[in-house]
Amino acid sequence: MAKKFKMYIDGEWCDSSSGESFKLYSPIDGEVIAEIPVASKEDVERAIQAAARNKESFKLTSDKYRADLCNRIADEIDKRKEEIAHWMTMEQGKPYSTESIPEVEESALNFRIAAEDIKRIDGGVLFSNDPNKKIYTQREPNGVYAAITPWNFPLVIPVEYVAPGLVTGNTMVMKPASLTPISVIIMAECLEAAGVPKGVFNVVTGPGATVGEMMVGHPLVDAIGFTGEGVTGKKIASIALLKRMLLEMGGNGPQIVCDDADIAEAAKEAAYGCYMNAGQVCCATERILVQRNVKDKFVAELLKITQALKVGNPFEDGVDMGPLNSEATAVKVDTHIQDAISKGAKIVYGGGRIQGMPTNLYYAPTILTDVVPGMLINDEETFGPVAPIIEFDTDEEAVKIANGTPYGLQMAVFTSSLKRMKYYTDRLKTGNIAVNASTCYWEAHQPFGGSPGTESGQGRLGGMYTIYDMTHIKTVTVDYDKCK
Repeated sequence: MAKKFKMYIDGEWCDSSSGESFKLYSPIDGEVIAEIPVASKEDVERAIQAAARNKESFKLTSDKYRADLCNRIADEIDKRKEEIAHWMTMEQGKPYSTESIPEVEESALNFRIAAEDIKRIDGGVLFSNDPNKKIYTQREPNGVYAAITPWNFPLVIPVEYVAPGLVTGNTMVMKPASLTPISVIIMAECLEAAGVPKGVFNVVTGPGATVGEMMVGHPLVDAIGFTGEGVTGKKIASIALLKRMLLEMGGNGPQIVCDDADIAEAAKEAAYGCYMNAGQVCCATERILVQRNVKDKFVAELLKITQALKVGNPFEDGVDMGPLNSEATAVKVDTHIQDAISKGAKIVYGGGRIQGMPTNLYYAPTILTDVVPGMLINDEETFGPVAPIIEFDTDEEAVKIANGTPYGLQMAVFTSSLKRMKYYTDRLKTGNIAVNASTCYWEAHQPFGGSPGTESGQGRLGGMYTIYDMTHIKTVTVDYDKCK
């Protein structure tokens, strides 16, 4: 029987004031697993008003108070780890033991990192031309945050905003993705149990086109946090205008494999980057650029790994990939593969949906060769379990292909040469580069975000860097001669 969930507004659990709700279907078997409220304009207004009403009092709490709060939240998440991971797999489709459990663990870790980072937040004392004056800076919260998060990582991405947001004294209204709202709703239960004051954190559910747009444009909202696709991010930026924004949007790899690399290791890391979370990752290995003279060896190594993968029920032990999250995602993968084939690409393995599964969302891990720029699978973000192989001859050519799309989030380079590594790290237009590691490699405390001049966003998620983005500098000048 489907469970009925509620929104969390001003410290109270509530249905939509309109009475409207929607059914949530699991991608695993197509069954209805939950009933979720559709927030009305009145509900969104109430949530924003609550956050605005509490922003000054929460801002004035001590750093230690908020750090202790984050540690208690982490404790509550740890207590409910298996329950949260179960719901995450049900609503998103990722493997329970190898992906959902680690995501919940990383989410708790993010709160603990925030609790430590706030103790090291820095100001500074500046010189003054006047000997009676001192000038110093302090960091303050940006205010009321509207946070809008995606469906591919239903808990850890929201936490990447919530943990630094709360620990720095911001108040928040969060809208989780309509495809995966349950993880955030349970997180709100953890925040409540940990003692977060009423009105400081609010959750509203419903479609981005109405709920999200109202949040972003509301005059009482001071700042925006958004992770998701570029089209939505651009629309948010056009509505938000001069509000402070932290935007993490799409990526397109690639992983570059040079002929002096450890080919077996490069293939293993590429498989992880292509197939983890069924490829539904913003920093997925969306493209693999392989030097021509080692291409056959690399494809052979990748094929061995790909053939051994098990696709199936994500609650079963040994399953490497569950279903894609939605039909829209699967259709995009279909379209990109079909476009590539029509333009000369060849299927080495996979190439479509797996028949005879509980839903039509289970996709075969796929290897394509003879991929070239101009194919959708090179030019756009596919967001599915596909390994497109693009050949190159020179390092200069590889850099040109890598930088030849609008994206610049995370790239990877495999080489045994420090000189070659420096060549690539100096020239690749991306916010993050992994050397001899997957494009999907990250640690919770490191800065993660897009390069300027690309469509991959602005600002940085991760550790102290998000704390800086979610606060602003206030400069104070004191005239000691005029003070008692």
